[in-house]
Amino acid sequence: MTAVAPSTTAAPSVHWETRLFSDPTATSAPPAGRGWDAPTYAGIDDQLGDARSRLDRVSVRAAYQEVLYGRAILVDIRPAAQRLVEGEVAPHLGVLVVERNVLEWRFDPRHDARLEVASFDARILVLCQEGFTSSLAADALLRLGIHRSTDVVGGFRAWREAGLPVAA
Repeated sequence: MTAVAPSTTAAPSVHWETRLFSDPTATSAPPAGRGWDAPTYAGIDDQLGDARSRLDRVSVRAAYQEVLYGRAILVDIRPAAQRLVEGEVAPHLGVLVVERNVLEWRFDPRHDARLEVASFDARILVLCQEGFTSSLAADALLRLGIHRSTDVVGGFRAWREAGLPVAA
């Protein structure tokens, strides 16, 4: 049995989206801000700084007050395993648990998978474990047009350390 060299005359079978993002000379350019025009970052700290530049972040005490008086929706984006180990915000505060991997679909008012509370005017306070992932998540909500979204500085760790209500 002899090996056959691959043909060099056949055009490569590359999906147009792959070509679009791997070839800056592609003829069908994506809309501005996408593809090669999308922002790039000098590391995750740069990306985090960019996201936070658009957020008016709130302290855990301010978040507690907003939630307590019905002015905001607190959204815990931590995975179930992390909530199990680290604890949870007290349920009487009405915290919504929406894991990070589905957040945008649940809060985009235009999407079929949205939650009933999804609204462009909703005040969404995103909570993660330490206040890093939540900044990126809140920025994603802002970019969807949910203009009152932000995150909680210090995350659940700061919430617990401040003595705010947690599940028993």
